[in-house]
This record gives sequence, C-alpha cells and structure tokens, in this order.
Amino acid sequence: MKLQDFKKIIIAFIFLTSTSVFSQILNDTILKDSVRTATIPKLKNITPQTTPVLVVNDTIVKDSVRKIIVSVLDDNFYQKPDPQKLKYTLARIVTIPEIVQIEAHYSHWKGKNILGFDISEIAFVNWSAGGTSSISGLLKGDFNRTYERKYTKWVNELSIRYGMNKQDGIELRKTDDAFRFDSTFGYRRDPKSNWYHSGKLNFNTQLTNGYKYPDKSNPISRLFAPAYMFLGTGAEYSKKKKDLVFYASPFTYKATLVWDETLANLGSFGVEKAIYDEEGNVLKRGRRAKNEVGVLVTNHYKSEISKNVIFVSNVSLYSDYINKFGNVDVDCDLALNLVVNQYVRANIGARIIYDDDIKNKTEVAGVQVTEGPKTQIKQVLGVGLTYAF
Repeated sequence: MKLQDFKKIIIAFIFLTSTSVFSQILNDTILKDSVRTATIPKLKNITPQTTPVLVVNDTIVKDSVRKIIVSVLDDNFYQKPDPQKLKYTLARIVTIPEIVQIEAHYSHWKGKNILGFDISEIAFVNWSAGGTSSISGLLKGDFNRTYERKYTKWVNELSIRYGMNKQDGIELRKTDDAFRFDSTFGYRRDPKSNWYHSGKLNFNTQLTNGYKYPDKSNPISRLFAPAYMFLGTGAEYSKKKKDLVFYASPFTYKATLVWDETLANLGSFGVEKAIYDEEGNVLKRGRRAKNEVGVLVTNHYKSEISKNVIFVSNVSLYSDYINKFGNVDVDCDLALNLVVNQYVRANIGARIIYDDDIKNKTEVAGVQVTEGPKTQIKQVLGVGLTYAF
C-alpha cells in the first residue's frame, strides 16, 4: 500500500472520531474499564478485599486522539528519507591508460637448415698389393623455408652439393657440383583437402667448370652453361607429413641456358650451334638459350623402410609438345640414408639422367668425338657428419 493511501485512511479515521456519537461511546467504554480490581492472595485469618488499582476520571477528548494520530503520521518511520545531495570537491583528473590485449605472435613461416660433410679416405704405405692413396670430401647444404596458412602454401628449397677428390700423383678433381632451387606456391579451396592449385619454379645449374678428365684445357660445362629452368602451373597432391608430393603440369615452360659462347657455338646441351664458313669463321653465333613448352610430372616420396633407414626418391619427367613429343626427359634421384645418431649418417645414392638433347662425348685416338644421347648414371657412397638448425 502506498503512503498517500495510508494517510487518506488515517484522515478518515480522524474525521469519524471527531463526531459526538463516537466521543460518547468512547467515554462510556473508558469509564467502565477505568476501575480494575486486583485479587490479593488469600492469607490466613485475612478476608480478601478488592482494591481499586487505576481510576481515570478525565474524559479523553477528541483533540488528544487527533494529536496522537498526527504525531504518528509525522514519524520518520513511515516516510522514506530524502536522498542525500552529492557533495562536489575539487580533485585532480587522472587518466587511466587503456588496456590493450596483446595476442601471442605466431609466424606462418617455418624453416629448416641441414649442413653435412661426407668424407672417404684410403691410404697405402708399403702395401705389397699396390694401390693409390686418395681422399674425397663432399660438402652438402639443404635449406627450406615454408609459408603455410589455411588455404595457401609456399615451399622454397635450396640444395647445394660440391665434392672434390685428390689422389697420389693426380691433380685435384671435381666429383660433384650442383646448385638447385625449387619454389612451389599452392592454393586450395578446402582446408581439409590435400590437393592444391599450384605454380612451380625450378632452377638448377653448377658452380664451377667441368672437364672430361684428364683434359683440363677444354671445359665441357661452366656456370650457367648449362642451366635449366622450369616454370609452369598445374595440380599438386601433398600430404601433411610431406612424405608424398605429386605434381602434374600440362603447361610448363622449359628454358635451357648456355651462357658460354664457346659451348653455345658448339651446340652443347641442345642449343642451336653456330654456322661457320669454309675457313672456320663464324657466320652466325650459336644460340645461348633453347625454349620449350611441354608437360611436366614430378614426384617426391619419403619412407622409413626400417628402423633408422630412410628411403628418399625424387623423379621428374618432361616431354616437349613441339619437338619430338613423347620423347621423355628423365631425372631420377634415389637415396638411402642410414641414421647412426643425431650427427652421424651414412648414405648411398644414385642419380639417373636421360636427356635427348645432351650428346655424349668420348675420346677416340686422342680426339674428342660426340656421340648420341646416352643414359647418365652417378653413384655416391659416403659417411659423414650432419648438423640441423
């Protein structure tokens, strides 16, 4: 009930009590009850008596009732206190710095570097069966940088190989020389799918001159002579563990570069050779590049066939649409890695190459003769140290 309604009831009650009939009834009631008797406990030889306790001779007039009721209405118990007014004081304004939530930094780039050095040595001292002492060393470096997000993946790989051999009585010779760079960018619509729409760039060459030993006066290869570049787009299937990567491109541009003029004039590595007159003068220089467009298929496979024995294969197949379509260039690299511990490894490797544009050269009666294309095979066996970081 609201306070205003309660006041209205009290005012109505005051009005009723102010009438003469109500005053007469109230006076009669008070007079009847004004004398109260008290019973004294019965004692021996004492007769009980009735003793007047309270006698009210005055009549309660209507003004006295009104005063009581009004005082009750004015009591603070029935009224809500007025709200306190705010007190304002002079104070210095203090600026609270904004709290900014800093999220943990996460890079989508991942990198891996592996350096290795393989060495093999054999020495003979007063060995009755004879033999030639030799020592060989192979320096290897593999560097990987991968950017991977929900829908995109960009893999960059750089591989460098350089090996030398020294035997008693023979000059220092090169045994291995390779510089290879691969970059693949892929996009997928479904983050759960292993298929990507990919673009691929591959470039490989060598670092120093190559010779047909023992002839060291006429190099048969140089830096960027040859150099091979593949650039194309296609589809790639890549597992999360990256133990299987398959790539197929129906449209791939292949460039064969021979930036050495002497080798270009000879028509080495399939480029158009120079035209000479009868006296041997150059009428038209050889071309330093050969351009092709064809289909490319590559496959990378890695598996642990036994404990601490890992098999790795990289196969590349290419066929040109214009020149002899169906004649496939093959580049197959096989390796068997035996892990001794974190730093010591042994490896057995073989590389097989067939390219119809590369003509084999041999020496007959002291004269270098160019033959047709042949299968090229290189086998490597080594034990060495590796360091990954």
